[in-house]
Amino acid sequence: MNQLTRNIPSTEVAEMVGRRHDQVLRDIKTILEHLGDDHKSVGNYFIEDTYQDNLNRAKPCYLLTKKGCELYATRMTGEKGTQFAFKYVERFNEMEEQQKANFTMPQPTQAEIIAMMAQQGVEQERRLNAVEERQAKLEQQQDNITDVVSLNIEGWKDKVSAILNRIAIARGGGDQFRKVRNESYELLESRGKCRLNVRLENLKKEAQARGICSPSKIRNFNKITVIEADTRLTEIYLAIVKEMAIAHKVNAEGLGA
Repeated sequence: MNQLTRNIPSTEVAEMVGRRHDQVLRDIKTILEHLGDDHKSVGNYFIEDTYQDNLNRAKPCYLLTKKGCELYATRMTGEKGTQFAFKYVERFNEMEEQQKANFTMPQPTQAEIIAMMAQQGVEQERRLNAVEERQAKLEQQQDNITDVVSLNIEGWKDKVSAILNRIAIARGGGDQFRKVRNESYELLESRGKCRLNVRLENLKKEAQARGICSPSKIRNFNKITVIEADTRLTEIYLAIVKEMAIAHKVNAEGLGA
């Protein structure tokens, strides 16, 4: 049966009013005869259709619009008329609600689809670029760490000085150059169980006593001189500088490490 949205088949009307379907069909035909000259507008009330009976045979029926149900209801009075009016009003409201629930948004045009695909492509490219950028940074950090870890005792003083300067710059420069070095010495004293100032004074006295250095050179002795004079302190100090460099994300690039 080609039941259209918001039309009620005469078979269902028959159930609503408690009559046989053939009786409802006869009622509708009588109404059509009474319409006379207005018969041309019958499609606004009753629409000829078919349905499949229990034996799968095509049988004639009508589809009643809401106006058709109202017109059919005029044939009934009293309680039956009221019951039918109640049922068909409820049925039409139910169909309206179902139609609203099944309402779908208009399909996008081809231009809109192309625009959405382009936008998705731009967004996907942006995400890929972000991932690649993060990966590049991670790889650079790994390279930086490798450069720092590759520092060795040979020629270490200039490299360590450059790395400490980079740490100081990373921390804002200014008095950080002094603070960074003092911090590295404090860490060395703690880890190496030593006092650099005491060792420095002892080193100067020994050099003077042995006469192995000129007075001007002895005056230039510093904590780095103390560290360089002790292989164990040198190794500990290099480890400390490496850790500080990694912590501050600076590297030994360009230092020949």
